[in-house]
This record gives sequence, C-alpha cells and structure tokens, in this order.
Amino acid sequence: MKKLTLIITLALLTICYIDTAAQEVITIQQAIENTLNNNLQIKKSRLSEDVAFENFRQSRLAIYPSLNAGLNQDMGWGRNNLGNTGIYENTQNYSFRPGASASVDIFNGFAKLNQIRQNKILLEVGKANTDKVKNDLILQVVTSYMDILYNRDRLKAARQQLEVANLQLKQQQELLDVGNKTLADIAETRALVATAELDVTTAENALSISLIILAQLMDIPSDTRYEVQAPSIDTFKEPTMVFSAEQVYQQALNIYPDIKLAGLRTASAKKDIDISKGGYFPRVTLSGSYGSFYNYNYNLSANENAHFWNQIKNNVSKGVGLGISIPIFNGLQTRITVKRAKINYMQYQVDEQLAKNNLNKIVYQAVADLKAARSTYESATKTFNARSEAFVVTEQRYNVGLVNSLDFNTSQTNRNKAEIDMIRAKYDLLFKAKVIDYYLGKQIVF
Repeated sequence: MKKLTLIITLALLTICYIDTAAQEVITIQQAIENTLNNNLQIKKSRLSEDVAFENFRQSRLAIYPSLNAGLNQDMGWGRNNLGNTGIYENTQNYSFRPGASASVDIFNGFAKLNQIRQNKILLEVGKANTDKVKNDLILQVVTSYMDILYNRDRLKAARQQLEVANLQLKQQQELLDVGNKTLADIAETRALVATAELDVTTAENALSISLIILAQLMDIPSDTRYEVQAPSIDTFKEPTMVFSAEQVYQQALNIYPDIKLAGLRTASAKKDIDISKGGYFPRVTLSGSYGSFYNYNYNLSANENAHFWNQIKNNVSKGVGLGISIPIFNGLQTRITVKRAKINYMQYQVDEQLAKNNLNKIVYQAVADLKAARSTYESATKTFNARSEAFVVTEQRYNVGLVNSLDFNTSQTNRNKAEIDMIRAKYDLLFKAKVIDYYLGKQIVF
C-alpha cells in the first residue's frame, strides 16, 4: 500500500512539473511585440492603409488620357431592293469595323487634382490610424500586464490570510476542547475562514480573467497557459521629475496619434469642399478617333468584293473633337453637395476639438495619478518598514516563548502583506510614469 501511494505521489509530482515547465514566461516587452505582430486590429488597419494607397494611385492615373480600341463585326441577311431597281433579292452581308478612340479632360473644375490631394491626405489618415491602433494596444497591454501582477500579488496575500484564518480556527478548536471557548467563538472563526476562502476564489478568478484579456490582446488562444515576468524592482528608481500637466499636454498635441488623425480627417473634409465645387465649372474634353471599315456581300462574286486590306486602307476615317459641357441647372445637386461637404467639414472640426479636449482631460488625470501613486508608494514603504520592525520584535519574543504561534503568524502575514502592497505600489508608480512617457511620444520600455 505504501509503495502504491509513493508511485501515485511521484506521478502527480511529475505531471505538475511537466505542466509548470510547459508554461511560457512572457516579459512585458514580449507581450507588446506579440500584440504588434499578431493583433488583428493592426492587420485590419494596415489593409485599410493599402486600400488608401491604391485609391491615391488610382486618382493620380485618372488625369492621364483614356485610350480604347474596339472591333465590331456584323452579319445581316434579308430581302433588299438592290440598286433601286424595284427587284428584291435575298442578300447576305458581313461588315468589320476596327477603331480606336482617346479622350482627355482638359479642365473639370480642378476636381481630379483636388481628388489627388484628398487621397494623399487619406493615405496619411490610414498611416496615422495604424499608429493610433498600435499606441492604444500598447497601453492596453501594459495595463493588462500590470493587472496580472496586481491580481497575482492579491492572490498571494489572500492565501496567506487563509492560512492565518485556518491557524486561528485550529487554536479556537483547541481552546474549545479544554473549555475556554464557546461554540459561538468557533462559528465566528469559521465565518472568517469562509470569508478568506471566498477572497482566495475571487482573487483566482480575477487573475484568470486578466490572463485571458492579455492573451486576447496578443491574439493567442485564450486557454494558453503562460506566466508573466514582473519588471525587476531591484533596478527600480522612483521618478524624480515633477511633470507640469500643461507642458505635457502642449507637447502631446504635436505627437499624439489621436490628434494627428483628427487633424488629417479635418483636412480631408476641407478638400472635399473643393472637389464638390468643381461641379460649378464647365468641363472641357478633347477627344480623337481613328477607324476603318470592311464590307463583304455574299451575293457578289469575289472579284466584285474589294480585297480586305484594300477596303481597310481606303475606308480609314479620322476625327478630333473638343467638347464643352456647361452646367446650367441640375436640380441644385451641386449646391447641395457643396453645402453637405461644408457641414461635414464643420463636424470634423468639432471632432478634432473634442479629441484635443479629451487629451487635455486624460493628460491632467495622468499627471494627478502619478502624483497620487508617488504618495501611495511613500506611504506603503513606511507601512512596510513599520511592519518589518514589528515582526522582528514579535519573532524575538516568539523565540523565547512570550508569543504564541498564531500571533507570530499574524505578524508575519501582516509584514508580507505590507511588502506586497509596497511592491504593488512600486509597479503602480512605475506604470503611471510610463503613461506620461506614452503621452510624450516616448517608447514604453521596462
């Protein structure tokens, strides 16, 4: 029986080892790189960028002349009055008409030129949107990564608290057995254990959800088992610079992708007004044609039908035309189109100002959050130092028998929790400082 138990134990340990070894450890830089390489939002934005490039190229080619070639052949039969003789005969005819034509817009109210300019702006819009998607995802990855670290420490603290609660229950049960405690005391302690178990379950769920969120951002299967590596706190340096919210905002206005994107969309809408106004102007078109004709009558002999190449050569026709189309009245369609373009332009102006207002709000909030995080870190550090000193005293008293095991474990747990809070405050302060770098256009690196 003992041998069987030993075999089962070794098997379980082997399975646990294999499962743990299979889990990939991902650094925050790897998480960012995986997201930038795999995320479908970025791929979709790049495809939209490719479409914008093709639209730009198409508008540039539209200013060149159009050239078309054609071949028409017809066959007809029926009764015809040949030569107006009054005699009708059944006839069969075959005709062949090769030709080519070309046309070019000489003037169209600068609509094509303005379309090129607008499509060039829209190409920049596509690139700016890709940058925006990347930046937003990087910030989401960093936030999710920090959530994982927070929830992992939260789970560690909850498990430690459960251990203390179980020790307290064990002590209360021993006191009840000797008559120094009542059943009410046991029930209260069991409630504390149940609460601690619930805290562990809640922390486990929160950690699982945060791992799934990061996996989805990286576009890897949600059930992928992996661990995250916390940034080294040994090299942690508290940010010493005191940021001015207004200075950060003014600098962010020039580099923040959201503002650049909103400005480009406004410029595109303004150019759309110029395109619409092209409908007020006359359109001048130059055209040319070149063609020939061949006809074969089956009722005539081969000698009576002229040779194919002779007919093609002798029936050549050429033409050049200049056309002017002057808009006089089209149901006020052009006027309405221009007015709609102007309204659309004003809407984008409002959107651009909203983007600036939103940036102002989040920058001021980010600077305030950094200040609060610095204060929290300082308080957490003081608390940890105080808990450490208290634990040293409790440990000394425990070693000489003046403190029981429950008080010793409680003091140790309080110290560990204070250390976790301090580490978490370090991470939070580091993250808040990186957020400021993000709005200043700096790369987020840990």
